[in-house]
Amino acid sequence: MLFSTLPFFTFMTMITQKTLLPLLLVVISLFIFSCNSTYPESGWDTSKVEIARDEFGIPHIFGKTDADVAYGLAWAHAEDDFETIQKTLLAGKRMVGRVYGQDGAAVDFFGHLLQTIEIAEAKYESAYSVEFKAVLEGYAAGMNDFALAHPEEVLLKSAFPVTTKEMAAAYILSLAQMSGADQAIQQIVSGKVETFPIDTNPKGSNAIAVHSSRTDSGGNFLAINSHQPLDGPVAWYEAHLHSEEGWNIIGGLFPGGAMIFHGVNENLGWAHTVNFPDLLDTYQLEINPENDGQYRVDGEWLELEEETIWLRVKLWDLITIPFPKKIWKSIYGPTLVTEQGAFSIRMGALERIGAPEEWWRMNKAKNFTEFKAAMNRMELTSFNTVYADRYDTIYYVSNGLVPIRNSSYDYTGTVAGNTKETLWTDYFDFKNLPQQLNPNSGYLYNTNHSPFRASGLADNLNPDDYPKTMNYSLRDNNRSTRFRELMLDTGRISYERFKQIKYDGKLPEKLAFRTNMESLFSLEPSKYPAISLQIETLKKWDKSSGIESKGAAIFAFVYYYWWDKFAATGKSWETTLTEEEAVESLQAAKLHFETHFGKELVELGEYQKLVRGKKSLPLGGIDDVITAMRSLSWENGMRKGTQGESYIMMVQFGDGLPQIETINVYGASNDPESPHYDDQMELFLAQKLKPMSLDKAEVMKNAKRVYNPGIKK
Repeated sequence: MLFSTLPFFTFMTMITQKTLLPLLLVVISLFIFSCNSTYPESGWDTSKVEIARDEFGIPHIFGKTDADVAYGLAWAHAEDDFETIQKTLLAGKRMVGRVYGQDGAAVDFFGHLLQTIEIAEAKYESAYSVEFKAVLEGYAAGMNDFALAHPEEVLLKSAFPVTTKEMAAAYILSLAQMSGADQAIQQIVSGKVETFPIDTNPKGSNAIAVHSSRTDSGGNFLAINSHQPLDGPVAWYEAHLHSEEGWNIIGGLFPGGAMIFHGVNENLGWAHTVNFPDLLDTYQLEINPENDGQYRVDGEWLELEEETIWLRVKLWDLITIPFPKKIWKSIYGPTLVTEQGAFSIRMGALERIGAPEEWWRMNKAKNFTEFKAAMNRMELTSFNTVYADRYDTIYYVSNGLVPIRNSSYDYTGTVAGNTKETLWTDYFDFKNLPQQLNPNSGYLYNTNHSPFRASGLADNLNPDDYPKTMNYSLRDNNRSTRFRELMLDTGRISYERFKQIKYDGKLPEKLAFRTNMESLFSLEPSKYPAISLQIETLKKWDKSSGIESKGAAIFAFVYYYWWDKFAATGKSWETTLTEEEAVESLQAAKLHFETHFGKELVELGEYQKLVRGKKSLPLGGIDDVITAMRSLSWENGMRKGTQGESYIMMVQFGDGLPQIETINVYGASNDPESPHYDDQMELFLAQKLKPMSLDKAEVMKNAKRVYNPGIKK
């Protein structure tokens, strides 16, 4: 979930040398008289919980009740990645700074500002059903028992035991971040709050459903293909959850998740992709020039709520020091006061906290009616959802807690925070969101592009039928454009062809990047003889991104070259690359490859690697192809994949249980000593999948190890 996404505070500068010494004395005395947190075991009956590990180490968790399964999930996931789960839990408890210093304290500040713990305390009892509270209680018990059994792996002893309300706070924090809160706060702090921040980088995910009327098997197809970071707090973990209370699902979740976020059960499945409706508003307050603790609303001066918080920050790997910071709150929401002014942020993620239960109910839905009823709860803050089932139904919705705004005001930039006319208090009903059911074209898809282009051209929704204040994206991207080139509006396709489309690695004929890069392909070699080889290579490039492509390596270098330049200068991505800029970047590519590889041209697999521990393998994919991959500078002039293709699930529905194939980028474990640390890498790179089954008998028959929680690794 959220970790170290707000590196904009330098906490050491907040304290003078005069105040630092007294703080040190206080902290030393607290340290001397403090003791480690202790608590008893939960007493959970673990004989009712079984964990079966398959040949790839994937946990198949069986329990009598849903709560038993949640206990087993916590234990199994902790066996594989306890450190990352703890980062999520520390964020929920606002204790990250005590382990990770200043960067972690920024996350703690984020939690304080949004008051996530206070919101969880206030809303927990009413937000969740008794049945779902039991699931959270099972997960918390499993995590706390694991920490007791493995004290050497605990990052901060005082962080345990974790409570269900603290888990809820972690969900709130993460979903607020996904709603854009971290970007908004960074914009406010950096003094760049003129317009609402939008992530213009085409990170992306893919979700595709094909109706049975378009498949040669006569059953629906579903592709679940989220492009997340390859590791860390929002990297996918695969699990199979199976209880005697009707919970039977395989899919992906993030560290700290107590249920599957997207996947497939016995009857249906769904995929999420990130969408971009306007979920958050930034308000500028009118501060009283004679009293900076007041702000004007409709001619009346209101008191700005002020609170001093203490951020406990680990310094020099030696001692934890408390640092004071102020936070504020207005009627519009959490507030920051800067030299530029006072700004408040408002979003649904701080109002409705029931998303975890909504996911759990989606997990257990038996048909489309139950699935839609779960989504109709309107607790999940965002995400496109593409659905398919065994009953010849496919469905798409661009979900979100979209505020009902006053159409007399412009909410696309900073909003006036001096009138209640701009203060929204409600959200559009689920029925009012863009959605499609069984279109005539027989397919639905989303690649983070416009929700009004989710199917065949004749079936697409009309954006004019939706309020402009929703502010949904209207644009295509390269993946949506390429998919439209590949997916015909008539005829049937085979499952193999479906997989070929999902694994396509080409850019479309006409590029759809926000930056117009056509100048790269129109240069004349005779005019620039020093880079004629690079120019000719790009002209002959078929826009594919396989590991042997030299054109892809040049393009990737140029793409990241301007990415870094734009980031350094603040230049907008909405621009056109000039001929001079195209030449500049090709000259830089030539120099880079000659310097680091001893030749003018290299293959993409030489330049870009998939790296895990000591293993480094050629990696295909570039940004915004269907098989997208984003990379960062690594070593010896190479780049290392960091985000894109990761957890992939392909599903065929028909008679009986769905046929499921999956793969993850590295492996089931984040422990370098585990055989499952990197055992899926070669299959992943070869674009091969492994079969998975929802059938308990089959799982147990093929399991490599079956055990109850409580046994040490």
